[in-house]
Amino acid sequence: MKNNRRNFIRNSALALAGAGIAGSGVQAQNQKKTAGKKIERNPIGVSSYSFWQFNGPKENAPIEDCIEKAAQMGFDGIEFLLVQMQSEENSYLQKLKRQAFHAGLDIMGFSTHQGYVFPEKEKRQSEVEKTIHQIELAYKLGIPTMRLNTGRWGTSGNFDELMDNKGIEPVLEGHTEDEGFKWVIDAIEQCIPTAEKCGVVLGLENHWGLGRTAEGVLRIVNAIDSPWLQITSDTGNFLERQYEQLEMMAPKTFLIQAKTYFGGGKWYTLDIDYPRVAEIFKKVNYRGYVSVEFEGEEDPMTAVPKSLEMIRDAFTREV
Repeated sequence: MKNNRRNFIRNSALALAGAGIAGSGVQAQNQKKTAGKKIERNPIGVSSYSFWQFNGPKENAPIEDCIEKAAQMGFDGIEFLLVQMQSEENSYLQKLKRQAFHAGLDIMGFSTHQGYVFPEKEKRQSEVEKTIHQIELAYKLGIPTMRLNTGRWGTSGNFDELMDNKGIEPVLEGHTEDEGFKWVIDAIEQCIPTAEKCGVVLGLENHWGLGRTAEGVLRIVNAIDSPWLQITSDTGNFLERQYEQLEMMAPKTFLIQAKTYFGGGKWYTLDIDYPRVAEIFKKVNYRGYVSVEFEGEEDPMTAVPKSLEMIRDAFTREV
């Protein structure tokens, strides 16, 4: 009986060893096939805005649901739109952070709204205080970068009118663009110490107003000249010279927001050549996140996965 048991163990061990040798041979063959090839890709996130787009009350697309959908679709991270959140209480923020970590997602961006293009110093100071509060929220959530806006002159009747005019609006009567840039620069400078203390990089976005062009964004970023103020490059917010302007901003880009328009855009549709966009950012060795912002009429549950596939393909390369 003991001999039979010894023989069984010995024969099993030999069989396993043989299987291991055979497996090693297959593995070696596979390694040989891929020898000399290395795949690099940018991590891909998704904005919670993609599941809402201001279509109805924000309760229609709670952040908690956006986290679960993003994880199920295979994203690497998620970007929170502040106005979409249900609360700013710390207990709520920590709940979201815990949920995202458990879902395997980085909370990799924070899109906020503010504006500094006001002649009244009190209004500008109020926006500075709001921005500082938003930076502190990002810190509590563990988010490394936060989107900033310059703000607009407010001379358009509404956002639809602004879009009809391709983002161009008249300067407020009695003032100049130079004044506007000074207001924005002075305001953002006041936010830099808090950004540095919290470790949150501010990303000024090409988001209408004085940031409608790459020249406008860079005028502000270069004037402040701080590592805590960089750029959020939105691929869908240039309605002319889009690749030229993205190339201008690429060296200072800290986050890319990639617009997609399946089903036709809500305000307009752009035909964006994403392999070309990826090449622009590859030239400056951009290795950070690309955040999908779906802004089309198709159901997000079908359009957002298609967006992920398109953006991931564009930002994956063999080196």
